[in-house]
Amino acid sequence: MYKIFVVVGARPQFIKAAPLIKALQRKNQFDICFVHTGQHYDHGLSQSFFVELALPEPSYNLAIGSSDQATQISDILLKLSPILKQEKPDLVIVFGDTNSTSGTTLAATILGFPVAHIEAGLREWNKKIPEEINKLITDALAELYFCPTQIAIDNLNNAGITKHVYLVGDIGLDLLKATVISQNRGLEILTQYQLKDESYYFVTCHRASITDNPDILKEIFLALDRLTMPVIFPIHPRTLKKAKEFDLYRLLLKDHIKLIEPIGFAETQILIKHAKMILTDSGGIIKEAYFHKVPSIIMDNQTEWIEIVKSGWSTIAGPHEDSIVEIIRTFEKPVFWEAYLGDGTAADKIVEIIYEYLQSER
Repeated sequence: MYKIFVVVGARPQFIKAAPLIKALQRKNQFDICFVHTGQHYDHGLSQSFFVELALPEPSYNLAIGSSDQATQISDILLKLSPILKQEKPDLVIVFGDTNSTSGTTLAATILGFPVAHIEAGLREWNKKIPEEINKLITDALAELYFCPTQIAIDNLNNAGITKHVYLVGDIGLDLLKATVISQNRGLEILTQYQLKDESYYFVTCHRASITDNPDILKEIFLALDRLTMPVIFPIHPRTLKKAKEFDLYRLLLKDHIKLIEPIGFAETQILIKHAKMILTDSGGIIKEAYFHKVPSIIMDNQTEWIEIVKSGWSTIAGPHEDSIVEIIRTFEKPVFWEAYLGDGTAADKIVEIIYEYLQSER
């Protein structure tokens, strides 16, 4: 048996970890140690997802909580390092581009444990973005690279990284295909808010580069105010805190803007699937919208999901009031759709590659 550390800390990673852990269990060759850094401490963003996705209870919870990037990464180093020394894993698996991703990668690499990066090779080409820093750190140090797209492969190759680089597709699609679509869970939320197909906009906004800047956050809120259909906005705790801190919360108190508590995975997919359009700064939501063939407006200046933008299903508006409103007004839904993000079998591909790698390293 090989000891595998699977480390998560935020909503997108719970979604990716669920199919991976099930695939690892099916292989029956791994002793899985599941670690939660506690980066998302809010129940709606963390514990409810564990229950809904049938994730195992974490073997360890670092409980690092909410703080700035440097503090979170240093706390992970301090708290995870002794656990790694004690457990001595054969491989540490990280996901995406959060502070948990880079902090775990630093701790494991310093102690000599190999790291597998799921969602490797993605770039936004802006080092002022915390997530971009996390991407660069992780890909500089990882041993195995599991890429969701060919552009991600190309980015790694252009940086001189060619060994143990694999195109597996996006692992988030595994969960979408396996559960939500087949079971249509979460449909009651449409009735709860009296929503009909393509009669509302679904909005998410959480990135620190947006929420921590009062001028930028105001632009987004003003854009929402100008929309002519209902807006369903499950507001992130950080966004809510900053809105009140910057005296912007009043801009959200409009009849057509429905602020709701953070919601579960299935409910999120239902709201995406039936929306007219998605407005978001989240890479995960951009992918989920594309899977459901729902157009999205990116309220950020860049995205790593270049294929979706090139296909016409997603448009970069930036966090600018007039740009967001104008794109929505003139947008025409594409006719052509292609499975750029894979076929929903990434987890099994990843597990087989990991097993072969560990066998070869014995």
